[in-house]
Amino acid sequence: TMAKFIANGAVELFHNDSVKLATTSSGVTVTGTVSDSKGELRVLPKNGQSGTYTLVASDHGKFIEAENTVTVPANVFTAGQMITIVNQTSGDIQLTQGSSLTLYNSADASTGNKPLSARGMATVLYASATTAHISGNI
Repeated sequence: TMAKFIANGAVELFHNDSVKLATTSSGVTVTGTVSDSKGELRVLPKNGQSGTYTLVASDHGKFIEAENTVTVPANVFTAGQMITIVNQTSGDIQLTQGSSLTLYNSADASTGNKPLSARGMATVLYASATTAHISGNI
């Protein structure tokens, strides 16, 4: 591994004589896989849940493969955090609006608990710790 400094502050990082990361005044180019603590970028990590489940902070940026009721809580997530819920059953499951949370259906602005249809999916986007919006097969 080595770094090469180029004019105007650009940098190239090499591994085995191949450029893996290059910076320029217009952006960054990466060769290979880009990942963080949740895994590879652009691959949505899965959290499979067969029983009743309440979303937890580490679920943001993941999809929940659910087979039972999922509670969407208040004061766990911050603005901009998203979670996708996938129903892996042949019947509806319940998405429960947690205490102190306002969960808006993006289709009609209604609030409250929502059924997630069989084999359906929905994404929850938090606007604040106590306000979220949901869109999908609800």
